[in-house]
Amino acid sequence: MRQFSAAIFLPIAFTVLLSPAAQAQFGRGANDWSTAAFDAQRSSWVRTDPKISKDSLSKPGFALTWKIGLAKDKPGILGPAILIGRYIGYRGFRSFAFLGGAGDNVYTVDTDLSRLEWHDHLAPAATLPAGCAVSTVPLVVRPGVAAFPMAPNGRGGGSGRSTAARSGVGEPLQGAITLPTAAPAANIPAFPGAGRGLGRGAPDPNARRVQNSLFILTSDGMLHSVYLSSGEKSADPIKFVQPGAGARGLILIDNVAYVATSGGCGAVSGVSAVNVITQQLSTWAATGGSVAGAEGPAIGPDGTLYVATAGSAAGVTALEAKTLQPKDSYAGGQDMVSSPVMFEYKDKALVAVVSKGRKILLLDTKSLGGADHHTALSTATVEASPDSLATWQDAGGTRWLIGNTAGAIRAWKVVDREGGPALETAWVSPEIASPVAPMIVNGVVFAASKGSRSTPAVLYALDSATGKQLWNSGKIIASAVAESGLSAGDSQVMLGTADGTLYAFGFPIEH
Repeated sequence: MRQFSAAIFLPIAFTVLLSPAAQAQFGRGANDWSTAAFDAQRSSWVRTDPKISKDSLSKPGFALTWKIGLAKDKPGILGPAILIGRYIGYRGFRSFAFLGGAGDNVYTVDTDLSRLEWHDHLAPAATLPAGCAVSTVPLVVRPGVAAFPMAPNGRGGGSGRSTAARSGVGEPLQGAITLPTAAPAANIPAFPGAGRGLGRGAPDPNARRVQNSLFILTSDGMLHSVYLSSGEKSADPIKFVQPGAGARGLILIDNVAYVATSGGCGAVSGVSAVNVITQQLSTWAATGGSVAGAEGPAIGPDGTLYVATAGSAAGVTALEAKTLQPKDSYAGGQDMVSSPVMFEYKDKALVAVVSKGRKILLLDTKSLGGADHHTALSTATVEASPDSLATWQDAGGTRWLIGNTAGAIRAWKVVDREGGPALETAWVSPEIASPVAPMIVNGVVFAASKGSRSTPAVLYALDSATGKQLWNSGKIIASAVAESGLSAGDSQVMLGTADGTLYAFGFPIEH
């Protein structure tokens, strides 16, 4: 049953009216956390922030700004927060965090006022198979774009809440957001192929509904869509995957939702895609193997999916966006253990992925495994194997990879060597027990220890160039982390804990 805060919703909302060029510029530079690991490339990199920087974290001021208890039922496990910072309603700019909670619950928090905006329990339409015990924390996602996000224009720059906008009356209950619905403007550099993803062409009459909706994948395999502002249903649920399939990495690009499945409860391990307007469904199975990594597939600017696998199908496969038919592959003979992360490096679009045997592979998306499908562009043996990878580029143009390894966060630089790009060890952080996947916000690396029943989680801020600890949360967090990860936006870093509490750290936001 849906519950609302004390605020009264009026059937009126305002929408931002931007030219296609302005929309493209605004969207490609936006810092909204819309999917697992932030963006389609799974970079976990928030390019800019008006307040968070290495300088500001080196001084007093960054602290717990608020916390809110959400999940009252046991277990109170929360998933990672999906964030929007530029929603415009009748009360002006709004900022929201959307989270899945144990028991197929969805929570929406006003992150300026630190209060519950609305909550809904999505009762499953189908029961799980007998003896099938899986998590029932639903996956939550907002529409995103496939294009590489725009690189930061100088230090601390970023479009904060002072960005000018013009408004007009929108559709009832739909609210408004500022994600782009047009291809990037001609004067914005983009990797070749950007803007040619699914859904390009004639304007879609359902585009506004999709852009103003939150999409939720529940334990019964149904994909729900509700309006951001109210939680009211915006379309009928779609049968997406089998109940208890072990879904992860839900992402929505150009009206198509993609998700990886682990093969739980008798389901097939692979990738599923559904067009949320036409309901056309496509699937790809990792025959004889399983999909690796917690973040699911990475998506290139042309819509191509890159999926890491283990087992007899071990390697990385490139899938066509509409049909999920294989386009290219790398088969190196070792299981992959992380999701791919994708980034631009000079004139190349590269995929980085971790394989067994403490190896990080760099693959060129133009030819993943070379002519024989078995040759990586570069292979680096590392001191410890990370569970996941994040990537960012500093102001000097150096490309970095960051990973969570046993007891620490580690960083590598991408450097030029004879034969092409290679990895060079850069730094190892002070000890962090069982760290969750790290993220980068404007040159600051954030990481958190998972904690345990007897030891609460701790949030850390690290210097991205050296790994030196700049700040930690001490004993502020009262519980461990279960399924949640870090999210960030509008100068706040968020983390949900196993007792159903959402924590926000940052600097005060002016209203």
